[in-house]
Amino acid sequence: MISDHKTVAKLLNAIKDDVFDFIKDSPKISEFDIQEFVKNKFKKYNLKTDKWRPIISFRQNTSLVHYYATRDNSKRLQPNSLILVDLWARINKKGSPFADITWMGYYGDKVPKNIEKVFNIVVEARNKTIDFIKKELKKKIIPIGKEIDSVARNYVTNRGFGDFFDHGTGHPLGFISDHGHGVNLNPKGSGRLSKIVGYTIEPGIYLKNNFGVRSEIDFYIDSNYKLRITTPIQSKIIIIRPSKVKG
Repeated sequence: MISDHKTVAKLLNAIKDDVFDFIKDSPKISEFDIQEFVKNKFKKYNLKTDKWRPIISFRQNTSLVHYYATRDNSKRLQPNSLILVDLWARINKKGSPFADITWMGYYGDKVPKNIEKVFNIVVEARNKTIDFIKKELKKKIIPIGKEIDSVARNYVTNRGFGDFFDHGTGHPLGFISDHGHGVNLNPKGSGRLSKIVGYTIEPGIYLKNNFGVRSEIDFYIDSNYKLRITTPIQSKIIIIRPSKVKG
């Protein structure tokens, strides 16, 4: 099952790269257009998702945790746009687990300082969460879901954004419609994580009617108590400069 997760994780990363290339070549693109582009990629690679559409959001829509563009409400790309791309899917066969990633981009010459500040807080919360899990595993301790969540949440809170972290730090990547079964990485996650099961780490900050930032990776704990991260880790916002865009 983990092999299926790794396969789809690689495919999602490739699709993510295709999305940013698509944006680069299509300066008048809409959120809905990119959503349809992703759905066609899923079809090409025989990937299956749940009932929700991929999350593609621009500017103020990035502040909505679960935003699903439609043809009628979709924003169009314009200079100085923050971009959030959240993709999840699984191999189209019974019982296969999901992979789930979120990356941030910016269509403009330079990321504004306020956005960069929030992004760096989210990234550091993610990194501290990874470090905590590794530290526990070195002691042969499988961490509890809410303990993991508290690491990310406390870091965000201590930097003044605790009221804007509107979801759990992560979830398991099972095959049911909400991506998971088992222990969630949130304040109510009272059980310990399981070995050889995929999970996400995805702290986020969402400033209403302004902008939001999320960084999401996948991992599992192997039989030897080692943390195995299965998706690339974003360290900087991807910049797409309008002056270099075709069209």
